[in-house]
Amino acid sequence: MSTDTQPTASWFDEAFTERDVMVILRGRSPGATASLCHRAWDLGIAQVEVPVQSPDAMPSLLAAIAAGAERGRQVGAGTVTSVEQLEMVANAGVSFTVAPGLDEDVIRWSTDHGLPHLPGVSTPSEIQRALRLGSPWLKVFPASVLGPEWFRAVRAPFPHLRMVATGGVTTDTARRYHDAGARVISLGSALEDERQLEALPELLRR
Repeated sequence: MSTDTQPTASWFDEAFTERDVMVILRGRSPGATASLCHRAWDLGIAQVEVPVQSPDAMPSLLAAIAAGAERGRQVGAGTVTSVEQLEMVANAGVSFTVAPGLDEDVIRWSTDHGLPHLPGVSTPSEIQRALRLGSPWLKVFPASVLGPEWFRAVRAPFPHLRMVATGGVTTDTARRYHDAGARVISLGSALEDERQLEALPELLRR
């Protein structure tokens, strides 16, 4: 199978041109998910991910996709760990997918079907495997456990890597990850935390 994922890389390059922040909406009801999608888009955050770690999360993903259709916005599915899940969310109409880990079958299926995929990594060996498979955009998870110094350290051997810091990152710590080399920050609770919500506009202006 082909491992030329240049179109995927270009998709993420364009998706994060204006904003280097995305949000993850996990475990919310369909109504709450749609409402938070609109909040994110109103703030100028274009990329929204709805994890589908179990089948009962699909209604929330579908609600987000429907809300996106109303606004001309794209929605991604997260915690996609199998080809079966990929087929399900692709049929639902997602624009991209995200995984907590690195699965070669998932990457190859995504490549063959033209669905942008963001695999997860937490070690240099996984980074090398991902790059070999043509994936320069990578989700680094769990970012808060690895810490900003991890990002700074891996930038030395992998200077062209495009990392999305995910897991435990807040508006308070986001700048540390940016400064350490993360291209994009994924926020989880910020849209429902009053203090973080107040700090988001300033983060987005940087």
